[in-house]
Amino acid sequence: LEFPAAVTILVGENGSGKSTLLEALAVLLGVPTEGGSRQETARAEHAGSGAALARALRPSFLRRPRDAWFFRAESLVRFADLLDEREVDPDFLGDPYQEYGGRSLHERSHGEAFFDVLGGRLSAGLFLLDEPEAALSPQRQLALLVLLDRLARSGEAQVVMATHSPVLMSLPGAALLSLDGGAPRRIALAETSHYRVTRGVLEHPERWLRPLLDPEPPP
Repeated sequence: LEFPAAVTILVGENGSGKSTLLEALAVLLGVPTEGGSRQETARAEHAGSGAALARALRPSFLRRPRDAWFFRAESLVRFADLLDEREVDPDFLGDPYQEYGGRSLHERSHGEAFFDVLGGRLSAGLFLLDEPEAALSPQRQLALLVLLDRLARSGEAQVVMATHSPVLMSLPGAALLSLDGGAPRRIALAETSHYRVTRGVLEHPERWLRPLLDPEPPP
């Protein structure tokens, strides 16, 4: 299993193993499987299918990253609480909000907080992103796509991302890796079910929705 591009996008149906693979990579990188970095969150005991998969993997790096970070949509509230705790901690030096918009994440909408964390944290290093589009509008997804493109062009960052967003999947130069059915394989955007279903519903909603909303009456 190789990650030859600056951005590798894991695609597949729910339950195909995208998050499990990201968790395994987190274990190999030494970051918490529940999300965070080596410094920002206390490392918890690794458990679950991701840890089991990690035991079967042997990582090989062309250049081992000095920084690594695992972003999980469900861990944002806990991260926002951590920043608020640092703000009142007399032993913490500096402004905990400096890289995240200058104020508590709890004072912003879910989508704004998502984007501020991603924009403030993504720089040089290796980053694992699990469905970062969860709270982002289509416009903010495009803004994240621009940020990912800049990271890829910098030559100082690598991203492995699981997403259901065709907008993020359209990132130029990204390698799409399908986990549906059998061994992981490279796939083109137009081959993904996410692209085909989204395009079909938007272009011909009546054709796609009529069988779902108006099923044939039972005999």
